[in-house]
Amino acid sequence: MLDSSLLLFVPADRPERYAGALASGADAVIIDLEDAVAVERKSSARNILRDAVSQTPASPTPLLVRINAIGTPWHSCDLTAVLGLLSSGRISGVMLPKAESGDDIAAVRTALAPVPTSIIALIETAAGLASAQTIARAADRIAFGSIDFAADIGCDHSRDALLHARAQLVIAARMAKRSAPIDGVTRSTRDETEIEADARYGASLGLKAKLLIHPAQTAPARRGLMPTQAEIAWADRILERSSDGSAVSIDGQMVDAPVIARALQIRNDHHRHSNRQT
Repeated sequence: MLDSSLLLFVPADRPERYAGALASGADAVIIDLEDAVAVERKSSARNILRDAVSQTPASPTPLLVRINAIGTPWHSCDLTAVLGLLSSGRISGVMLPKAESGDDIAAVRTALAPVPTSIIALIETAAGLASAQTIARAADRIAFGSIDFAADIGCDHSRDALLHARAQLVIAARMAKRSAPIDGVTRSTRDETEIEADARYGASLGLKAKLLIHPAQTAPARRGLMPTQAEIAWADRILERSSDGSAVSIDGQMVDAPVIARALQIRNDHHRHSNRQT
């Protein structure tokens, strides 16, 4: 679950969509009690979640729950519901939105004790970004809530405006020795060119995973996370010519250990996504 590349949200109050989400080809499914559920439906969504998950057929695709943020009226009740699902083994972990400190993560772990819980921290505010390294060390993985972040700091939801934030999250995850951060959603659910390009852009920065909001995004996002044919050919050439790991000259360029490591990353990314491609 913590190495998942494509994580698909499904509204908690739409249980008829759970099975389709699990069959979408995503690597994990996040049942959402937060943004996808209207305020007046929060309590009923929690009850629906508990009943529906217990009746959902077992699947190799991990299930997580995005709870409401610390400080909201629904947070403590969400934790109670999630604890029961974790104890029964029906879900694999939780996503905490608007994480702003390592203490936030510790508080959730304490509330869910003694059940060991995987926590994905969603960083989507200026305060969260300022504490990204602390959050990354406390959580099992971090993700970027790019739309909320842009609203919080009053910037465009554009690549240029969010470049610094994305780079900081990649560095924070690396410093904490965590899996690569999960990039935010693409708002378009049908424009496959845009979805693929967004995933490829995030991956080029080191965000090797992506949040999805519709099953139709799965295939183009997967293509975007896969290395291009040119990258695969380059990696194969590097690895074939430097099989013993020694520095060599290829196409007039020196190839040493860091270049070989990058070639191995490309090959591994290709194999991983090829095996999951829908």
